[in-house]
Amino acid sequence: MSYTRVTLTHSLLDEQRRLGRSGTFTSLMQDIVTACKMISHEVNRGAMAGNLGLAGSENVQGEDQKKLDVLANDIFLRMNALGGNYAAMASEELEDVHVVHGSADGRYLLLFDPLDGSSNTDINISVGSIFSILRLPDGADPGAKGTFLQPGAKQVAAGYALYGSSTMMVLTTGNGVNGFTLDRDVGEFYLTHPDMRVTPDTGEFAINASRSRFWEAPVKRYVDECLAGTDGPRGKDFNMRWVASMVAEVHRILCRGGVFLYPMDAGNKAKGGKLRLMYEANPMAMIVEQAGGLASTGRQRILDIAPGGLHQRVPVMLGSAAEVERLVAYHAEYDGGR
Repeated sequence: MSYTRVTLTHSLLDEQRRLGRSGTFTSLMQDIVTACKMISHEVNRGAMAGNLGLAGSENVQGEDQKKLDVLANDIFLRMNALGGNYAAMASEELEDVHVVHGSADGRYLLLFDPLDGSSNTDINISVGSIFSILRLPDGADPGAKGTFLQPGAKQVAAGYALYGSSTMMVLTTGNGVNGFTLDRDVGEFYLTHPDMRVTPDTGEFAINASRSRFWEAPVKRYVDECLAGTDGPRGKDFNMRWVASMVAEVHRILCRGGVFLYPMDAGNKAKGGKLRLMYEANPMAMIVEQAGGLASTGRQRILDIAPGGLHQRVPVMLGSAAEVERLVAYHAEYDGGR
């Protein structure tokens, strides 16, 4: 290994100096990094540590929790409370806000999905953690849900950890996107993917095709055109992917382009969609846009949505700009009766 490599800590310190920030931000990010290292360790131990299978409980969403869901959530809460940088936290797994007691100086709010794609843990497919950082508004009550209900455009930083063939941390602080790979022997994340960019065009899309009978007409039109290949209106062949792990889907898009769709359909319309705005859509939208891509519901830029609830769900279409623009245009034509 080259010892001239930049660590995640050094990268954060450089960003801190560039923006003239205090050391608080670097410190709070280190808490997230530590939590993700610990989760990575538990994911990799898998069956040897008895970490696989159901926990025998449900989360606030009414979903069966995996043992690793519970473990990852506990790690995130515990490790990110120790530094005193967060006034409060909100988790996809918990109904209410978790106030960090004894953190009178905490100036930030943390939202997280502790283990995205956890249905894949028992079959050894990549999973990850997603996080979003907001500022605590002056005079706001950190224990109030409304304090967290800020549009995604106000995020201070967003990122995810990918637990795959290697463990990676992908992070944006509003100045591009960088990817860091964990060297387990040293215990450090090193910068391996600087300035990650989403290619504007692609020949690849990801969607759960089993839900095609529920799709709205614009989504069905888009997918049908892609599947028609060189004989269709797009005039080229597309590959279709689906991992059922948003972290893995977005990471593939950052590395080689593509578009990821989890649209609102007849089966999830009553809930507003499938994915959670605050824990999944907002942080991933920030990452993708900072890498040159776009993120939309099909009718609205995700980062402009005014949240109405801590566990609000939304449609998600993100990735290569040209494809997202096409999807937005198809929705506009459909809504306009064309």
